[in-house]
Amino acid sequence: MDAVIYAPGEGEHHDAGPAQIVIKATGETTGGSFFLGESTIAPGFAGPPPHRHRELHDMFYVLDGTLTLRLGDETVAAGPGTFVCVPPGVVHTFRNDSPDPVRLLNFNTPAGWEHYMRDVAEAAQSGPLTPDVISRIASRYDFEFTG
Repeated sequence: MDAVIYAPGEGEHHDAGPAQIVIKATGETTGGSFFLGESTIAPGFAGPPPHRHRELHDMFYVLDGTLTLRLGDETVAAGPGTFVCVPPGVVHTFRNDSPDPVRLLNFNTPAGWEHYMRDVAEAAQSGPLTPDVISRIASRYDFEFTG
């Protein structure tokens, strides 16, 4: 493997409607160990339906704004500098309740989440990301809706 360097703003850009995603690290560049994306989430974005992962650790590091996360029965307002690690099996979701964009890093281990992000961005080009659309895409990945 070779070193990967991205300057600010560089990476694999994807327009997913209310979320702009810049993929920084993939399974191909990390030997399958992790995914890293930088996302900017529009004000009012409702986020994905509550879900859990069987094997994936889903991690969030807030850079700007306040991300609202639901972790099991707890709701957390995560401001800049907040790190959240959601282990497999924990029901969670996130949203942007604020009037400002939220910018965050999303880490996942093991790698592979980049494929989900690419598929969501592709679907967003054809129409709104409805729960049905997200469910169809998520069914191909380690993503179990819990309601």
